Amino acid sequence: MRPEKKAELLSSPAFRHLVARRWRVSLALTACLFVLYYGYILLIAVNKPLLATRMGGITPIGIPLGAAVIVGSWVLTAAYIIWANRSYDPEAARLKATLTEPR
Repeated sequence: MRPEKKAELLSSPAFRHLVARRWRVSLALTACLFVLYYGYILLIAVNKPLLATRMGGITPIGIPLGAAVIVGSWVLTAAYIIWANRSYDPEAARLKATLTEPR
């Protein structure tokens, strides 16, 4: 791998676009996760009686909401994995292949 080829790739618009896209997706998913987790914590802090309300006379509503937070984090992780496999990884492989191509 020639250093000049590597420097050319790192300064290319395609590489910068890929990095910017990854940051946008990561920040969006991180924001969603913060809203999910801290929204639940804030709900606990602000309205405990609502979370203590029984569903069907047995289970407090806070238990399924807590489980929904966990499932929501799995969904966000799956969304990132799907995006990375379908979009990011192929583009990164294509850019990496330009490093090994002879001129």
